[in-house]
Amino acid sequence: MHLHKIKLTHFKNYEQQAAEFSSRLNCFVGLNGMGKTNLLDAIYYLCIGKSYFAGNDRNVVQRNCEANFFRLDGQFLRKDKKERIVAKVIPGKRKEIERNQVQYQRLSEHLGLLPVVIIAPFDVQLALEGSEARRKFLDNTLSQLQPEYLRQLIQYNKLLHQRNALLKRFTEMRTFNATLLTTYDTQLVPLGTYIYEERKQFLDSFLPIFQDYYHAISDGQEEVNYKYASKLHEHNLADLLAASLEKDRILQRTTTGIHRDDIDFTIGDAPLKRFASQGQLKSFVLALKLGQYQLMREEKGIAPLLLLDDIFDKLDGNRVTHLVQLLLERDFGQIFITDTDEHRVERIIQAFDTNYKQFKIKDGTILEGALD
Repeated sequence: MHLHKIKLTHFKNYEQQAAEFSSRLNCFVGLNGMGKTNLLDAIYYLCIGKSYFAGNDRNVVQRNCEANFFRLDGQFLRKDKKERIVAKVIPGKRKEIERNQVQYQRLSEHLGLLPVVIIAPFDVQLALEGSEARRKFLDNTLSQLQPEYLRQLIQYNKLLHQRNALLKRFTEMRTFNATLLTTYDTQLVPLGTYIYEERKQFLDSFLPIFQDYYHAISDGQEEVNYKYASKLHEHNLADLLAASLEKDRILQRTTTGIHRDDIDFTIGDAPLKRFASQGQLKSFVLALKLGQYQLMREEKGIAPLLLLDDIFDKLDGNRVTHLVQLLLERDFGQIFITDTDEHRVERIIQAFDTNYKQFKIKDGTILEGALD
C-alpha cells in the first residue's frame, strides 16, 4: 500500500499545497516550524480520521485564515486498487470523510482500511508519562487490527462515561442507588473482559517481536522487557466493580476496570522511566512502534505507511546506523522521514540508492527536488 498524491487546503500552516510521492522513500527536510511534521500529520489524518498531534480539529485549521475549514485529499493504492480518501472538516460540525466519493456514516468504518504507524519525538512519553499513553498505544494498534475491538472499546468508554456521570449525580442529589449502578456493571463486564483478553493476547505475542527490534537497534547492548499490569489477572471484572463500590461512591468515578490497566516497561531489571538514557528511551519507543508495524503488516496482509518524524535526534551514530539498516533490510513499504539535517538525509538516501523523493519544506510550501 502507498500514498500516491496528497492535496492540503487550510491544513495547519498549509494554505493550498499538493505533492506526489515515491512508493518507497520520501524525505522532508527543513528548519523547525516550517511544516514538515504538519505534512506527516495530514497523511496520518487521512489514514485514521484525526490528527496525531492536535487534540481538537480547531487546532488543525490554518491560523489567521478567514476560511473556517480544512480539506485533505489523498490518492492511495491498496492491494492494486485505487482508494481516494477526502476529509472535509468544519470544526464544531460533523466531520465528513469520503472513500471513493462515498461518505462514511461512522468514522470507525474507516479505521483499519489504511494502516499507519507514526513515530514522533514526544512518543518517549509512552515510557515517561502515566498509564493513559500506554493504553492509547494498545488501543491504537488493536483498533486498526480488529474492527470488533474498536466497537467494544467505544461501547465500554460510553458506558464508563455514563456510570461516572451517575456517580457524580448521586453526590449532587445526596442519594445513592446501587441497583442502578448494577445495570451499568452488567453491560461493562463482558465488554471489559473482552478488551482485557485481547490486550493480553496481543502483548504475549508482541513481546518477542519488540525485543527483536530493540536488539537490532541497540546492537544487543541491553535487555528489555515489559509486563501487562491489570487487576483482571487475579479477579473477574464483576467482583472488582462490586468490591470498589464504596470507593467509587466517595470518589465519584469508576476506580477499577480495563481503563486503569498499564504496561510496566523495564531495561535490564530496572524500571525504564527511572534508569534509561535518552538514547535508550528513544530506542525503546522505536522498537515498540516498528514491532507494531510488523504485526500490522502480518495481520492485515498489506504494508502500513511508516511516518518517521525527527527520529534520528538523540540517537548516537551506532544506533542511527543500525536503524537505517533495519529500514533497508526489512520490508517497510512506503516510508516518510522528516529531518532538519540535510546531510544526514543525503546519507540515508544514498543507502536506499533508488526509488526515493526528497522535498524541501519552507513556510508551508512543498518544494520537490534535490537538496542544495
